[in-house]
Amino acid sequence: MSGPRIPKPVRQYKEVLRRILDSRPSGTRQRLAVALGTNRSFVSQISSLSYKVAVPAHHIDTIFEVCHFSPTERVEFLAAYDAAHPDQRKQSGGSVARRTIQVVVPDMGSERANRLVDDAIRDMARNIILILQEK
Repeated sequence: MSGPRIPKPVRQYKEVLRRILDSRPSGTRQRLAVALGTNRSFVSQISSLSYKVAVPAHHIDTIFEVCHFSPTERVEFLAAYDAAHPDQRKQSGGSVARRTIQVVVPDMGSERANRLVDDAIRDMARNIILILQEK
């Protein structure tokens, strides 16, 4: 490869992220960019081996949520991330305590429509939390 030399642990977590993004529905990169408050090119940079751009620790939980990482995928990503950036997650304050709520909605009749409703509800909740955190 003629791009920058990427350390193995960084390469590993970028490969996990890229693999997850590639297996998700169209539009996931754009939804992730919006959720991170960045543009789509930033998502390309943090998931591509062509760029040295690291994933900021404070974005990890949002990436997991928007990209629907499985528990196994989270463990794989975090093992590589922590090897690449020791103590980075601790310095950024680590993960915030979270709780789960359930919302009952009608079945929209198609997998795509259901996913759009689910994503819209998640986005709305994330935006409300961001607004409240700014106060």
